[in-house]
Amino acid sequence: MPTPEAATVAAELRIAMGKLTRRVKQEDRIPHGQVAVLGVLDRDGAMTTSDLAADQRVRPQSMARAVGLLLEQGLVTRRAHPTDGRKSLVELSDAGRVALEAERGRRAGWLALAIEAELTESEREVLARSAALMERLAAGQGLSGQS
Repeated sequence: MPTPEAATVAAELRIAMGKLTRRVKQEDRIPHGQVAVLGVLDRDGAMTTSDLAADQRVRPQSMARAVGLLLEQGLVTRRAHPTDGRKSLVELSDAGRVALEAERGRRAGWLALAIEAELTESEREVLARSAALMERLAAGQGLSGQS
């Protein structure tokens, strides 16, 4: 059971991270759901539409529509599954990789400007140290399955 202090910090951190994430996503020029699909394909490689749907926790029909839009824009390609002729794999195209990097660059650029504009030098130092701590929390070694 966490201490009341840790629980308070956890709640405040979750709220602040949610607000910051939503604000950074406002910089996107591609809809968030499509950026998420491009990001998964970049990180994990080619996948079936069903696997993408499961990864993103959406219905397969919704993912099929998203993949269709990405195909129309040339951001992904489709190829035959190597072992199952009934399936196809969706993968990031070169144009998709460029678009994803541009989205990531816009997000990081906005955040860098906000850090410079809103935070003092000492606050920036605290934030830099905090980023490493948040990475450690995200890794969550030994906490899997605990509630």
